Amino acid sequence: MNEKPPLIGFFNQMNFLRYGMFKSASAHTMPNDWKGAISLTNHHQNESQPNKDNNQQQSSLVQKIQELGQTNVAQSPDSNIHVLPVIGQIEGHIQLPPKNKTTKYEHLIPQIIAVEQNPKVEGLIVLLNTVGGDVEAGLAIAEMISSLSKPTVSIVLGGGHSIGVPIAVATDYSFIAETATMTIHPIRLTGLVIGVPQTFEYLDKMQERVISFVTRHSSIKPEKFKELMFATGNLTRDIGTNVVGEDAVKYGLINEIGGVHQAMKKLNELIAQNKGDQDEEQVIQ
Repeated sequence: MNEKPPLIGFFNQMNFLRYGMFKSASAHTMPNDWKGAISLTNHHQNESQPNKDNNQQQSSLVQKIQELGQTNVAQSPDSNIHVLPVIGQIEGHIQLPPKNKTTKYEHLIPQIIAVEQNPKVEGLIVLLNTVGGDVEAGLAIAEMISSLSKPTVSIVLGGGHSIGVPIAVATDYSFIAETATMTIHPIRLTGLVIGVPQTFEYLDKMQERVISFVTRHSSIKPEKFKELMFATGNLTRDIGTNVVGEDAVKYGLINEIGGVHQAMKKLNELIAQNKGDQDEEQVIQ
């Protein structure tokens, strides 16, 4: 009457094992069929673990192929330099269609603040290949980059058009690839436009903000920049000028022709110079 049914006894024994108390019991008290069941369970658990690891590895490979087009991606060591890419169209207050390649300014602004706050980050490289976009969003990004206390360098690769021009000149030093171009043209509006004098005054004031920022952060003269902006005959269906790499340097818009190597070298020089200035300040204090 006091004997427990075999099934209940088996589950009780399994609970006994689960809490790690079986060490106190003698091994010979366990029936052979129980030992076989437990051994089979452990065997299945050990077999499932490699399968799980393989599935995770396959999922990681598929993700790399989808995002980067290759399975083996070079890993850079921990660096003191942050890279800020500005690619495609700069998206501001209006969300662009999904087919557009965009850089959202609400994604860049937190990164710029993090660069300023993180003591491990000592410099910033801005990579530009953009067709332009929202004027106020582009100016906001440019203003934030120019206000950083850490050294900054920009590289124009492919193109730095329209509102990409202020972002390119916002850094301490700027490079442009030999084949890259920068389109300088007047500001335009999309959507509903009210045909009153105030609309054109608003456009003129916004345009002056762009001209003022570019001329303050580069060596180009305001007269020359306006000449390039309002030129006719250079662009097929627009007013303005398409400036190629060497011309951008000649006009004083960009500092130097160069690419990644030159930009990294220059940024490291600026970082070393910035550290020296900080050491001198500490000695004076």
